[in-house]
Amino acid sequence: MPPHPLTLHQALTHAQHRGLPRQEANYLLQALLNVDRAWLIRHDDQALTPEQAARFEDWLAQRLDEVPLAYLSGEKEFHGLRLRVTRDTLIPRPDTELLVDWALEHLQALPAQPRPRVVDLGTGSGAIALAVAARHRAAELHMVDRSAAALAVAEDNARRLGLPVQAHLGSWFEPLRGLPPFDLVLSNPPYVAGQDPHLAALRHEPRGALTPEGDGLADLQQLVREAPARLKPGGWLLLEHGWDQAEAVRALLCEQGYQAVETRRDLGDQPRASGGRWPG
Repeated sequence: MPPHPLTLHQALTHAQHRGLPRQEANYLLQALLNVDRAWLIRHDDQALTPEQAARFEDWLAQRLDEVPLAYLSGEKEFHGLRLRVTRDTLIPRPDTELLVDWALEHLQALPAQPRPRVVDLGTGSGAIALAVAARHRAAELHMVDRSAAALAVAEDNARRLGLPVQAHLGSWFEPLRGLPPFDLVLSNPPYVAGQDPHLAALRHEPRGALTPEGDGLADLQQLVREAPARLKPGGWLLLEHGWDQAEAVRALLCEQGYQAVETRRDLGDQPRASGGRWPG
């Protein structure tokens, strides 16, 4: 058992003895106390209150059970935005930022028009929609999720960041019926195959946001098939997918009749997102 009262230095030592790397133990304390690493170094002899010590011990046990750090701290940075995340939302990954950058390229290339319309399907924490909204203020952003709990997190993030994004509860395009078509449809849908061994390491994240089961292509197929009815002529569909699914997704886009089909690579130089233009 750790000593009481527990100083910051002792908390770090205790966490390391339990098997947590020092860098992660530092992060837990920073999140717990809402301070930076320099402050921790200067005040390493400061004692935690009993409540803080109990919370640190709880976080330590969860982290040793591989609960992601973002769920413990309740936040994750994405494309320069500090987002709230919960266990109802997938944790935004840096590789998904390429989808935002690609979307911004298309928005900047659009001819002058009042307000280009963009929708993020399966928004989760709202990461993609909010990042696009923050970087392209002229766009009209919409976000959709079938999980009421996840959509509530996305709406809260939008309010905190002061970004006017319209939220819709439902599955994919279903809640968008009756709305005008979009210039850009974006999605990071569930795409991990149901038997993928990597799912075990992701067990604390919502399974439904990770995999549609089967070969992982079901939601990608549905989005490719249904997007044309929701796109303006010349509008784009951009989709994140697994590194080994690029060829299959490009084939789906081409078979459906999309033009200018291409794939973009992520930070690890893996094929991570594919998209195409709907000719109308």
